[in-house]
Amino acid sequence: MARYIGRFAPSPTGWLHAGSLVAALASWLDARAHGGRWLVRIEDVDRPRCVAGADEAILRQLARCGLVPDEPPVWQSRREGHYQAALDRLVAAGLAYPCACSRRDIDEALAARGWVHQRHGERVYPGTCRPERGGLRGRPPRAWRLRTDGPGGDDVWIAWLDRRLGPQRQNVTQEVGDVVLRRADGLWAYQLAVVVDDAAQGVTDVVRGEDLADNTPRQILLQRALGVTTPRYLHTPLVMAADGQKLSKQNGAQPVDLDDPLAALRAAATVLGLPRELPGANPASWLAAATQAWSARWVPPVAS
Repeated sequence: MARYIGRFAPSPTGWLHAGSLVAALASWLDARAHGGRWLVRIEDVDRPRCVAGADEAILRQLARCGLVPDEPPVWQSRREGHYQAALDRLVAAGLAYPCACSRRDIDEALAARGWVHQRHGERVYPGTCRPERGGLRGRPPRAWRLRTDGPGGDDVWIAWLDRRLGPQRQNVTQEVGDVVLRRADGLWAYQLAVVVDDAAQGVTDVVRGEDLADNTPRQILLQRALGVTTPRYLHTPLVMAADGQKLSKQNGAQPVDLDDPLAALRAAATVLGLPRELPGANPASWLAAATQAWSARWVPPVAS
């Protein structure tokens, strides 16, 4: 079997809740079913949103469920030099540029084109500060952006195959616009950090929640710009709150109850479509049975 490296990459903005346990379990099962390695990366680049102690709490929660990484965890906050080096490469290649626009500037530019930003919708950057359009025009830079147009200024379409969702396609030029790499507050953007770290850790397979599927095309574009390998992707079903929204820390999701870790694992497995009554008297034995069930569903048989 080809080398497999998977990862779970929580943001320590709170403890694990039921939705994040689903993603953790799915990524662990996929790694084990492929005979691969499973890593944990603490995605704490957005430091103002991080909760003190949440990173260590998450690691303890995972361990209580039997989900222990095969290597010591990595903290993104300790890798800023790697993100700067990647940005420098993109700038040198003419693929990234400084941007002076505020959100208000962007909204006004879009409104002038007859487009009104919808709440929770994508704010598609219109390329105001691209060098060929006058650049900063004497204004101080606020952020750095990745170009999403082709060499001739044409639209860029990204097509990819999700192992669960099937064929996917997005026009990143029109649907996303030039992607922020470093924010106006000086913090590194998620898109750059995740691509740099997946490449550095040799991640071959990304298993994560379906809410992140829309990020995949822009990450593939960035992978191509940096000349790194694109992993395979599998986006899992989401746990929904009572109001029909995705369960998240932002809408008050409570930490998962681990007084009975086996019950928590079984609940997560149900979301993933695994049998409700997998055998197992403890997390270790249950995870062994769950790995077999996951393998039967998501790992194609090896041709003889």
